[in-house]
Amino acid sequence: MQRAACKTLIQFHKANVSYQGLSYGPKPPATAVAEVKAAAPTMGLEIQVFNASTGREINTTFAAAARERTDALFIGGDPYFTTRRVQLANLAARYAIPASFVARDFPEAGGLMSYGTNITDAYRQIGIYAGRILKGAKPADLPIMQASKFELVINLATAMMLGIDVPPTLLARADEVIE
Repeated sequence: MQRAACKTLIQFHKANVSYQGLSYGPKPPATAVAEVKAAAPTMGLEIQVFNASTGREINTTFAAAARERTDALFIGGDPYFTTRRVQLANLAARYAIPASFVARDFPEAGGLMSYGTNITDAYRQIGIYAGRILKGAKPADLPIMQASKFELVINLATAMMLGIDVPPTLLARADEVIE
């Protein structure tokens, strides 16, 4: 389901998306980058990876993405990017590059959309784990848990500003639509 949803999100960004950019912080997850690069040709996409770890590098990344006529940009999950979410959303709007993010904070700040872990559910899971440990469970005996609840947030105002018609089927699947 997650890969299918990501493909739908990528294809929705713009009609005829062919050049997709990925932006990561200073240490991009090598496996994620490799998976995306391997899957890109099957979706008819060319991928360019941009790395940024300072405000200036973020500015440079967007300028380069615009110069290279990147059709859409995916901003990876890096804690530094969360602190720069307004800058990222503003630059995406300034250069008119549709951008997807991994957390709802970004479309709330003006970014186009996000698809990622529901952070409230993740915090709840952390609380459950902590409670088990406080009750005497050994951390090594607890099962490894992965996020099981994902959310899609779409900023319809940003989509309209970028001239993107969001398909009704995608709007129906969204957990939240910001108008």
